[in-house]
Amino acid sequence: MKISYISVEAPGNAVLKQQEFDPASLKPDEVLLQSDYSAVSAGTERAWLLGMPNTAQQFPYHPGYSAAGRVALAGSEVENLKIGDRVLITWGGHRSHTVKKADTVLKIEDDSIDLLDACFTHIASFAFLGVRKLKLELGESAMIAGQGILGVFALQIARLSGGLPVLVSDFDPKRRELALKLGADRAFSPGDPDFVQQVLDATGGNGVDAVVEVTGSAAALQQALEYVARMGRISLLGCTRISDVPIDFYKYVHCRGVSLIGAHTFTRPQTESCPGMWSEHDDYRTFLKLLAAGRMQVRPLISEVVPPTKAPGIYRTLAETENPPLGIVFDWRNLN
Repeated sequence: MKISYISVEAPGNAVLKQQEFDPASLKPDEVLLQSDYSAVSAGTERAWLLGMPNTAQQFPYHPGYSAAGRVALAGSEVENLKIGDRVLITWGGHRSHTVKKADTVLKIEDDSIDLLDACFTHIASFAFLGVRKLKLELGESAMIAGQGILGVFALQIARLSGGLPVLVSDFDPKRRELALKLGADRAFSPGDPDFVQQVLDATGGNGVDAVVEVTGSAAALQQALEYVARMGRISLLGCTRISDVPIDFYKYVHCRGVSLIGAHTFTRPQTESCPGMWSEHDDYRTFLKLLAAGRMQVRPLISEVVPPTKAPGIYRTLAETENPPLGIVFDWRNLN
């Protein structure tokens, strides 16, 4: 059988390719998963697409890590999954089919959950980690700096965690408008000359208790250090790949008792969740439960659903656009 997948052959150059797969090569403890949808993580995939610092900068590479689909084949020793089960497909790339060890695959138990929503689960889990590490308490103020796809999820999670007020910032007025529709109390542009003072005023002059920095911009981190409260916390969810802004750590961190918290997903516990740090699968389950309960919104984030054959154009847009569309989804269901 043929498997289709998206490959970035050189900076800015993505193509749809195929390879042969022999079903007989499936090991007894493995499953072959067939994708319905895979979601583009625009910020991360753009960075790798352009070969930015703090990426592997090796080509070709296979982008994508958040998808949902079904079990197509199961090895002889697999007991937890059967053909036809709906599942999450993580760390697999944008592919029509992915081979995984069965014990690493999470089944979607609730049939009411649409796979189009579920394909964002892995991406959303990063936002859960960024908020959880802050240990946000009921009534504390929160700021989500950046309203890309991770920021929009982090906004909703901060609200569910009891943040009040929940503030957001983004240069794009459409993203600020969407944030307000999804429950942000205030939305600011970091480009305003008095941006920091606006944020301070929104918190009664105290500063923000907990900040999720999602932009990956050193300039945005500097701004966060200026409006965060004394003894406040900042989780670094966005990947700050370029340290192009000098930061006075003595003035803004040391003297004010501010905590900077790394929130890369690889800092998670592998199996046992603990306060502030849950395992991937536990955050997957939480996201799916929130979807089923109608407490987490995905559809407002989706910009377009396209066949994988349009991948070259999609990745050209990512390469050429600093603020690309929020939620692009590849639909693998009818790929010939």
